[in-house]
Amino acid sequence: MRANDISSEDIGFLKHIGGELLDLGDGYAQLAFEIQPYHKQHLGVVHGGAIATLADHSGWYAVISELENGFTSVTIELKINYLKPANGSILIAEAKVVNRSRRTAFVTVEIFAKDTLVAYATGTYSIVDEEKLKQGIKNANK
Repeated sequence: MRANDISSEDIGFLKHIGGELLDLGDGYAQLAFEIQPYHKQHLGVVHGGAIATLADHSGWYAVISELENGFTSVTIELKINYLKPANGSILIAEAKVVNRSRRTAFVTVEIFAKDTLVAYATGTYSIVDEEKLKQGIKNANK
């Protein structure tokens, strides 16, 4: 999968939460969403699940930005440290690939509300042949 062949419109869940791809480069991705009432938990700040979703998508985009055509990525592990409550009007995530081998990539993600770092995430992503993965999913659903 080529990074320039994909947009946030192609990712149903990202589109559903109002996420947007702002920047994509070699091992780097920046995504954001405008904070809406449905992103908030009972205390009025952004729900941790919304932050995790943004972090995961950002990490995925950073990984695929480095891959050759025919390959994609799936999340193996995601760890998030919530540092401060997320308030404001927009949440921005910046992801960077720190290390990549033939089969895996390790990514760091910083999530900001205004100019405040509200969460820090790390993720490990599996690098896979896209057609083989699609066939495996198809066979698993039979």
